[in-house]
Amino acid sequence: MSHFSQIKTQIRNLTSLQAALTDLGIEWKPEPEAVRGYRGQSRKAAIAIEQENGYDVGFSWNGKEYELVADLQYWQQPLSVAGFLRQVTQRYAYHTVVNETAKQGFQISEQQQNTDGSIRLLVQRWSN
Repeated sequence: MSHFSQIKTQIRNLTSLQAALTDLGIEWKPEPEAVRGYRGQSRKAAIAIEQENGYDVGFSWNGKEYELVADLQYWQQPLSVAGFLRQVTQRYAYHTVVNETAKQGFQISEQQQNTDGSIRLLVQRWSN
């Protein structure tokens, strides 16, 4: 019986996900990696985050999005699963917005971290 849980996300871009994890100071390994779980079980993942207890956390592509894959009984991150996903998702959204606006010729002219944790970006594009 598998102990792995798969938690859906809205994360679809691997590069932005990797940048988000790096921003948060989370050490990760790129694919092909196996996320280690209960009794030597493993799951293939695009990203694996090793934990000191020998059980990993990872992100696996399900055909539509990257799911968080982990044996939650052995979760050993500083934040709860919800808190971890909230931080990763915020940094992911930041990188997605920055990358997509840059593709359209915009540059960030102002960035503000709000007290509620949100980030305000002001982008601009010069036209001829």
